[in-house]
This record gives sequence, C-alpha cells and structure tokens, in this order.
Amino acid sequence: MAKVVLHPVGTSVDEAADPHDYRSNLDRMHDLNRQLDERREEVRRGWGPKYVERVHAKEKMTTWERIEALKDPGSKIFPIGTFVNWGLEFGDDAKRTSPAAGVITAFVRVEGRYAVVIANDNTVASGSWWPRTPEKIERAQEVALRLKVPVVYLVDCSGLFLPEQSHTFPGKTGAGHIFKMNSLLSAEHVPQIAGVFGDCIAGGGYMPIISDKVYMTEQAYMVIAGAALVKGGKSQHITSLTIGGPDVHVHVSNCADERVPDDMALLLKIRREMSTLPTSAVGYYRFGADPVEPRFSVGEIDGLLPVNHRVVYDIRQVIARIVDSSLFGEVLGHTGAEMVTGIARIGGLFVGIIANNQELEPHPRVKGATRPGGLLYREGIAKISTFSRACNDDGIPILWLQDISGFDIGPEAEKEGLLGYGSNLIYTNSTNAVPMITVLLRKASGAGYYAMTGLPYDPVVQLSTPITRQAVMEGRTLAIGTFNAKLDDNFQIMTKDPEERAKIEAGMKAVEDRITGDMDPYRAARQMDTDEIVATHELRDYLSAVVEMCYQSIGYRRVKNPRIWSVHDLNVLTDFLVTQE
Repeated sequence: MAKVVLHPVGTSVDEAADPHDYRSNLDRMHDLNRQLDERREEVRRGWGPKYVERVHAKEKMTTWERIEALKDPGSKIFPIGTFVNWGLEFGDDAKRTSPAAGVITAFVRVEGRYAVVIANDNTVASGSWWPRTPEKIERAQEVALRLKVPVVYLVDCSGLFLPEQSHTFPGKTGAGHIFKMNSLLSAEHVPQIAGVFGDCIAGGGYMPIISDKVYMTEQAYMVIAGAALVKGGKSQHITSLTIGGPDVHVHVSNCADERVPDDMALLLKIRREMSTLPTSAVGYYRFGADPVEPRFSVGEIDGLLPVNHRVVYDIRQVIARIVDSSLFGEVLGHTGAEMVTGIARIGGLFVGIIANNQELEPHPRVKGATRPGGLLYREGIAKISTFSRACNDDGIPILWLQDISGFDIGPEAEKEGLLGYGSNLIYTNSTNAVPMITVLLRKASGAGYYAMTGLPYDPVVQLSTPITRQAVMEGRTLAIGTFNAKLDDNFQIMTKDPEERAKIEAGMKAVEDRITGDMDPYRAARQMDTDEIVATHELRDYLSAVVEMCYQSIGYRRVKNPRIWSVHDLNVLTDFLVTQE
C-alpha cells in the first residue's frame, strides 16, 4: 500500500546540545517568557480593578469571565492579537491606553468544536472600538471564513472611541468592513452566534444583527444611536434600554431571537447552539490515529533554540518536540539540504512541514565547499515549491517553520536565476488553497520572509516567539549600507579625522539601534504584523488547536486519504534519483 513512512526524529537534550549552551539559552528564554507572561497579564487586566468592580456592580461578568465560562471545562483558550496597540497612548489631554485594542479574539473549544470568539472588553472604555480594533476583529473573522469555523460574538460595545474616530471610522479596513465580513461569513454558511450583554451602540449594534442567532440579556440594548444622542438631536428624554432593549428587539423589531435573564444564562444558550452544529470532522480525518505527545518535552525547545540569532542549531530537534511521537517522514531529502520538508502528525492530524535548516551543508556543485543554512538557494526553492504544491493537491495543511536570513545573493545567485525560482515559489504559495500556518522562530528577513508564507501571503495564522526578528535586514547590515560611501572594502570607516569618525560611528549606531528596536516582536504584534507572540514551549498546543481547526469542517476543501497522496510520487522519484547517484 502506498504510504509515507514516518520515522523517529530527534535525540535527547544531552546529545542534541552542549550542556552549557543549553542552560544559557534556557535561562535567557525563561527571562523572556516571564516578561511575556507579565505583559499578557497586564493586557488581561484591561483598565484595572476599578473597572472590573464597575462591571460587577452592574451584576455583569467581565469579558474574560464570560470566555472562561463559555469554554469546555479543562480546555485552553488560544488568544490572537493580544498585543495589538501594546504600549500606545491615545488622546491629547487624558492619555488612555487600549489593551488588546479593547477586544479579545481567541480560539475557544465549545461543546467539542473550536469557535473563533470575538468579545469586546467591557473593562476598557465600555468595550469601545479604538484604532486597529476593527482590523483585529476582521482578522479573526478572516480566520473563521478561511477555515469555516463558527464565530461567537460576545457584544458589550459602546461604539467608536470618539476622540480617535478618524483612525477607526473610514478606510478600507475601517469599522464598516466588519459588517461586510459578517455578510461574507453568512454567505459562506459559516455559523455566527451573537450574545448581546450590555451596550450595543452604532457599529456595535450592527455587528450582531447578521448572525444566525442573537440573544440579549435583560440589561442589553442595541441602538443605531444612544439615548444621549437622541436627546440632543430630537429632544426626547428616553433611555437606551427603552428604545433598544429586549422588549423592542425580541418582541417588536425581531432583530434578536431570544431574551435571557443574565450573562450566565446567555452563555449556556450559546453552548446549546454550538452543540447543535454538525460534529467535528477531526476524528474522521485522523485516519485511525490518536493524538500522541512527542517523545521529547516541548519545553526543551526553550533551551535548544539559541537566543543569539547568529548561532546555528538542528531544526529537526525542534520538529521532534512539536510532532506526535516525534515521528517525521522526510520528503526530498536528497536535495536542497538548506530546507527540510516532510510529513508529520500534530494532534493526530497530518501536516506538511517546511523548515529552514541553519547548519552548514556541502555545496552541491563545488567539491569540498560548504554553504551556510538559513538562506534560500536554487535547489531549496525548487524543493519547497514542489512540496508545497504536492501538499496543496493532497489537501494537507502546511506548517512553515521560518528562521530565514533571506535569498542567496551575488553572481552565482543571479546566474542561477533565483529571481525566477523565487517567483515560482511565490506563485505557488499565493495560489495554494490549503490552510497554511507560519511560525517565525527567530529571523524573518528580506524576501525570504515573503517566500516562506509570511503574513502578506495569507497564512491562516502567523505566530512569533519572544526572540523573533522581522526586518528587511539586520540593523548592522543596514547601517553599513547607509554609510557605505564612508567605509572601505572591509566595512571599516575610512576617515582619519577623529571628529568625523565619531560622527560616523554615532550615525551608524543610531541606525543599528533604531532598526533593532523596530525588530522587537512586541512592536510587530502592536501593529498587527504578526498574530500572536507565544513561548516556544507553547508552540505544540497552539499548533494542535490551529491544525484541528483546519480539519474541523467538511465540504470546503478536498482532503485526500493518505493512500492517494501525490507526495508518494515524490518519494518514489527521490528513491530513484538516489539509486542512480
């Protein structure tokens, strides 16, 4: 029977790394993970205890309390967009922050199925929409649309944060685009369930309406304009609850389906609705396998992945700590050694893996020479283009493990036509229909970041780590390029004038420091250049959730059974070529 054989991969930490290096990396990564946990907690607190008390005083739950109550017992919540607007302040007089842009978006298991939950944070300006709030909501809706995963809206929104309306209202991805995404989800038969818990003003009022099911608590109201605006415009003394509460929208306008007494009752209604949806297809697509933990602890990645981006490591050791049973079926291993491609299972489900190999490898055409890893050469580009197309044809989701410095450069690269090979790869990944997931382990540099399905090439999710660096080039390289006219062939400053030398040194350092600051993963997350920052020891859990979401729904893409994969043909051809050699 045709099949891809999965082989054990990886070794124990003692064999995989120098003990001193492992401990050093582990200690540094622990510090970065501690910082990550502290910053997550700061975001989760919203505007702090005072505003939590305000919510509780109204006999309402905070948004995080609602999500915790909604999820299946014992399951994990997988947020995305945690650090959107991180560190930014808004307003000229009273400076305000908007933790997580005032909205929580997360993958949450409800009644055995994953849902994309979009929930206004009612401890941040009563769930207002800030700059980037619409884009964050739309990104979560996009994931749901791509994977046909149900969307649950937990609405408690007082509309736009008006002092910043010029950054939120207009534009292609402004607040109005949320409602287009509502419509597209509906048109594609993606279930949408909305719970309205309190304020639901203007855009907040439109967001739940296109949902298949809309529930309201007795404290909730949905209005085009709040009572204050109506009073000012029409001199009518009324309350928002009077003009848009459940009395109106459940019994008169039919804009909502059912009223419930309180938050918990509404969450139970949502859970009941989720239970009526078709059963997840995940068990079917496991083809008889059960999820199995790797043979090596995923926590060991914290010590195996060097914090110093210039230090090499064995990517197969990382793969061994992510995939089920540490089993990996490498494909096309005879060529393009700077790239690793193969099939594995995560959570019992098949994924194709494409990863950068950092180690020195023999040059394929120059006897006795070697080439550094972490770059794209002709053979590697052709290899991953072919493998990517095969996975797309077979319906296998692709996991990209990026740690890339870019494309090879120089006379050899140009003569070999890397521009053309790169265009082939970009075309392949631009037209793939299969879900693709990208993890930026360390470096995500230059056009290599694009070619390996960086965010501009529409992976369903892109994850970063605390040591990820996204940039066209490193700060030192860019500083050399900026001051190139003042440097010799060895990139040393040419002038002998001490004053001019000091000025050039200061200028180069300023450029390097600025670029290094720009590469901070929190800055990337703040401006939505990545979806989420996760600790390396969390990668398997996050990936298990996303891979499961890729297989949860049926009928929207082809998933071949493993007996008829085109990947088999690659294996046969590889065996033939190796035999001929």
